[in-house]
Amino acid sequence: MIKPHGGKLVKRIANERIREEAKELEKIEVRREVALDVENIGFGVYSPLEGFMCSDDFESVLWERRLSNGLSWTIPIVLDAEGKEGESYALVCDGKIVGVIEVEDVYSYDKKEYARCVFKTTDIEHPGVRRVYEMKDTLLGGKIWFIESVDNRFRNYDFKPEQTREIFKKWDYVVAFQTRNAPHLGHEYVQKIALMAVEAFTGGNAGLFINPVIGRKKKGDFKDEVIIKAYEALIERYYPTDKVFLGIWKTEMRYAGPREAVLHAIVRQNFGCTHFIVGRDHAGVGSYYKPYEAHEMLKEHDDLEIKPLFFKEFHCCDKCGVISKSVCPHNGREFSGTYVRNCLICGVRCEFIRDEVLEVISSFEDPFVGEENGS
Repeated sequence: MIKPHGGKLVKRIANERIREEAKELEKIEVRREVALDVENIGFGVYSPLEGFMCSDDFESVLWERRLSNGLSWTIPIVLDAEGKEGESYALVCDGKIVGVIEVEDVYSYDKKEYARCVFKTTDIEHPGVRRVYEMKDTLLGGKIWFIESVDNRFRNYDFKPEQTREIFKKWDYVVAFQTRNAPHLGHEYVQKIALMAVEAFTGGNAGLFINPVIGRKKKGDFKDEVIIKAYEALIERYYPTDKVFLGIWKTEMRYAGPREAVLHAIVRQNFGCTHFIVGRDHAGVGSYYKPYEAHEMLKEHDDLEIKPLFFKEFHCCDKCGVISKSVCPHNGREFSGTYVRNCLICGVRCEFIRDEVLEVISSFEDPFVGEENGS
């Protein structure tokens, strides 16, 4: 079994004593996304992090793309709030105590510097930059204890790293696929090609872990319910059940392009995956990143045990079918999210989506996120 990032799977789950003491602590109200970070830290999804970053790790991640101990890490995991060093606080969201933080560090930061380092822009039109500018001016660092989740949807697909690592023991290798979309033929093609390639080159038995992000996304992305239902329909009809596993990761999309691709790889290593699919413009938005910039950044983080599988752009050719552009001599039609979305909005059949998936998507009155405030 592949090791978690840093060598040890973190577990910061509050015992009964901490849960009772939390009720008497001063409370800090946190956003839903921060509450999910508490959960991800608590169950080891963010191993080796044991809490929100202190200033030394924060600065190191911004400028070096590594923690202060040298381990690869590319996205700050921080708590913006007011508090005092040496104090403990109950973290509250939607009326629930979601966790406790033991504050070790209180520090200020430059929001423009944060945005420029992580997102390569200070443009307010970038959804990630906009969220940084909305944050409070002070960050609290320190270890946390997780108490309760704010998002209990999709319980049948909510598996923690301890669980997935047990489940994945039936395979020699596990290929992870990150998604924030309902599946089209390009997604299906790359998943199956990756699975076949790993088995061909290793001689082992491989499985596919389809791992959609469930949480806050930008306007125009697919809603969480649509993504889950669409994959259920696809897997039931077009995948061997003994080769695929569907499980969610509760977090927000940050749209940080290459930096987010590295975080996505780390998280899937913690889940127990051995390989990670990285396509064109991974976790990108607009034109802020080069098409294969994520490929290049992942190559620089060679301390990760998970192996990235780099794929170039696919298109749909009338003669060759779904195929990589690099090996097709014809002028095929590109898989465009905008095209798919416009087809759905206009009620036009989209040839890039399986009929069964299209039926699921069409069953929703509005399958897309309307505002950047949730799933």
